[in-house]
Amino acid sequence: MALVAFVGAMMLSVPAYSQDHGLHNSSKVFSAPADLSWKHWDDPLELERTWQAAIVRVPTGKGTSKLVTTDDLQQATTGIERKVPTVIYMHGCSGIWPGTHRRMKFLADNGFIVIAPASLARETYPRSCNVETREGGLFRGTVVLRRNDAGFAIERARQLPTVDDRNIVLMGFSEGGVVTVTFEAQNEQQQVRARVSEGWTCHAPWPEYRGVNAPESEPVLTLLGERDPWHQNQWTKGDCAQFLDKSNGSKSVVYKNGALAAEHGLLEFETAQRDVLGFLKKNLDL
Repeated sequence: MALVAFVGAMMLSVPAYSQDHGLHNSSKVFSAPADLSWKHWDDPLELERTWQAAIVRVPTGKGTSKLVTTDDLQQATTGIERKVPTVIYMHGCSGIWPGTHRRMKFLADNGFIVIAPASLARETYPRSCNVETREGGLFRGTVVLRRNDAGFAIERARQLPTVDDRNIVLMGFSEGGVVTVTFEAQNEQQQVRARVSEGWTCHAPWPEYRGVNAPESEPVLTLLGERDPWHQNQWTKGDCAQFLDKSNGSKSVVYKNGALAAEHGLLEFETAQRDVLGFLKKNLDL
């Protein structure tokens, strides 16, 4: 049974980017859950689809950036001539939307290569939320699929000539935040330097959604509005503080005052952006 408002995802605007067609709830043709078999979970072809359809943004100078493709990164045709800190960005349950692009631009304008694997590019992919009714958790297995997508993207990024493999960050919004904090590297090539989660509480009735699975070597920043409208229910209310290792610089930021307190999408605000940049500068070799 679906849990209303279980996993939130921004949100209400349909992406205005033609290359994003099929990568948002409004344009994706979803599979029935019964169509998903064991072979789909880490099918190399499915994983490759999420990589080839990834949204990619690279810095072009101080405060500027541009959209490119994973092929551009592989062929080193982006104009970048050095290794650059890189963010693997996990979108929310509704897929790629204008807010995805805004977050990626913010990060790329501040000097990061940003790669957002497109989980909705999988051919066999059940719907996990309905943003119109604010229903989430429609398919319990989504978080496992998407953790596989994250691990695959980290491994592929590590092989790229312009990616600084010492400074790879895993970051996600809403359902992507669930993926970020619960992700477990399956090998050394999937390890990252730090993690950032926006709009998730680390509390859930399903154990695979609950808590934080980052090792001591990967500090975690979690951002949450105290009155986040997606998490005012008995299943997800709370924050990530109790699950974090504060000795390694991990931090739970809960915005209790002002506009951010009632927001789900926090990185629309400069305060949250400053908190993210401060955390990354502290925990990466920049």
